[in-house]
Amino acid sequence: MADAPVLLGMELPDTDVWSERVTVALGQNPGAFTGPGTNTYLIGRGVKRLLLDPGEGRAAYLPVLEAALERAECEGIEAIVLTHAHPDHIGGVRSVRERFGRVPVFKFLHAECDAGYEDLDLQPLADGERIETTGATLRGLHTPGHARDHLCFVLEEERALFSGDNVLGVGTTVIPLGSGDLGAYMASLERLLAEAPRCIYPAHGPKIEDGVGKLREYIAHRNQREAQVRAELERGPRDAMGIVRVLYEAYPATLHPVAAQSVCQHLLKLEREGRVRCDGKDPLEATWRATTEA
Repeated sequence: MADAPVLLGMELPDTDVWSERVTVALGQNPGAFTGPGTNTYLIGRGVKRLLLDPGEGRAAYLPVLEAALERAECEGIEAIVLTHAHPDHIGGVRSVRERFGRVPVFKFLHAECDAGYEDLDLQPLADGERIETTGATLRGLHTPGHARDHLCFVLEEERALFSGDNVLGVGTTVIPLGSGDLGAYMASLERLLAEAPRCIYPAHGPKIEDGVGKLREYIAHRNQREAQVRAELERGPRDAMGIVRVLYEAYPATLHPVAAQSVCQHLLKLEREGRVRCDGKDPLEATWRATTEA
């Protein structure tokens, strides 16, 4: 999910081959924050492949997945691997299993995030753990911030990164208020940068050819946004939407409520650092003030 409208109107093919180990099938769930839809990935070089994130369960997705399997010259699904439990990533598990059998589903387990999916019999996947298939090895990295249970995956044979929702092909990621954490997200970006990925396969949007460059861009963007939020408060007290109307002036007003969540995440991070204070309990409704600390 992006905090800018640049995913709007973007189109990608239903299926594509992005490397000899990676074939993408579009989740058939286009929208303002999913762009063309959720990218789902067939990974490996064998008769059966790993399926990373089976979309949200749209009826139109299974024929696209079938076409991707044919394009990848493989016959079925060996296992499903999940980046996190947001509906557009986990929602398609049941329908894929109905078509391809009750294949195992691997995920970083989190009781709160996994509520409602008890019937999936999710298999634990720990930070640093590997899943292997013919021709491909995925190493999971617990990278919270966008979601508490978020995993990214390094494709070790390519030194490529499956970034889930932490890095998008276009735009930047929303850090949801309540379930997200900007401080954790920034630490996750630094961890991903340390992996020095050659390229990134995101959950939304096109393949990112310069993985390191994109991660540096993401980190710089967040630092710049934090400085802008602080500068607005130095001009006087504001609520979150007051800041949004200035910083997101060029964006459609329909996106402002979502942008306010990201702004509140910056405000909460600055509050923890003692650089702003909150007059109120609800960060969206409260008045925020700069402190005298730099």
